[in-house]
Amino acid sequence: MFFKNFFGMFSNDIAIDLGTANTLVYKKGIGIVIDEPSVVALKNDTKKIIDVGENAKKMIGKNPVEVRVIRPLKDGVIADFQVTELMLRDLILRAQKKRLLLKPRVIVCVPSGITEVEKRAVRDSALHAGAREVHLVAEPVAAAIGANLPIEQAFGNLVMDIGGGTTEIAVISLFHIVVHSSIRIGGDNMDLAIINYLKKKNNIFVGIQTAEEIKKTIGSAYPLKEELKIDVRGRDIITGYPITVSITSEQIREALEETIDSMIDAVKRLFEKTAPELSADIAERGVILTGGGALLKGLDRRLRDVIDLPVHVMSEPLTCVVKGSGKILDDITKYKQVLLKKIDD
Repeated sequence: MFFKNFFGMFSNDIAIDLGTANTLVYKKGIGIVIDEPSVVALKNDTKKIIDVGENAKKMIGKNPVEVRVIRPLKDGVIADFQVTELMLRDLILRAQKKRLLLKPRVIVCVPSGITEVEKRAVRDSALHAGAREVHLVAEPVAAAIGANLPIEQAFGNLVMDIGGGTTEIAVISLFHIVVHSSIRIGGDNMDLAIINYLKKKNNIFVGIQTAEEIKKTIGSAYPLKEELKIDVRGRDIITGYPITVSITSEQIREALEETIDSMIDAVKRLFEKTAPELSADIAERGVILTGGGALLKGLDRRLRDVIDLPVHVMSEPLTCVVKGSGKILDDITKYKQVLLKKIDD
């Protein structure tokens, strides 16, 4: 045990939650070492990276033509192969802090509905970015492990992981996903819904970062005990001049209605495909909410009212997936069954 822990201190193996909105990196033996927005700023002429993460995100909507700000992942999968590779290389080097002779083994979390072509793109990106070996794991499985659910038992565990680009819903038993639903709707869709609503109802145009801040501050899926209000700055669609308008939580709840309904419908459809024995287990334990979308005020109550089952939001929903993938990395022998097989395996 001593030697296992001793050599673990010098391991450079990492696990990556490669998300549409944020990318988190877990280093073996240490824990989460990086939590940054999945955004890259590049020079247009040389394609050289200016910044990755939070600093790059601050440039969105404020960048000159000489600088391109890109979110290289869309709906949970790679949209720009080259930029994703550059981002991964930067994150892997930062996670190491100092370069080691041995390239890292890397575990990457991916949506459960990912295609074989998309799997290959993720593997290739990580290998080209400097990994010596790449393993993939489905996000809901990693989330369940990160939430300390007993997925090794013959018991149905239902996890709903709401990310920036996808909502992953899965029933997991005996280390495997038994039934799953992966819809390409998530926190980004909520932001766009807010932008479109404010355009239509208030004649104000706001940027994606402002919409995200509105969602975090006053967004809700269920009536609040005390409804909230904030002042929002944007551009008047009619005059083109900057204006400030007052927006209420009731308005934002109306804006998010369609997106929330789509997520709840996906849960309903999943239950239609779930065996009675597993449904009985879920009725006992309830639904586990993880991911950034789980932080939307009142989402658990809204879901509970519809499906009439207990709904639990994890204490740190944003980190469940990466913590779960970190546990897999720390004991890859125990969790070998959860790793996705290559098409030629």
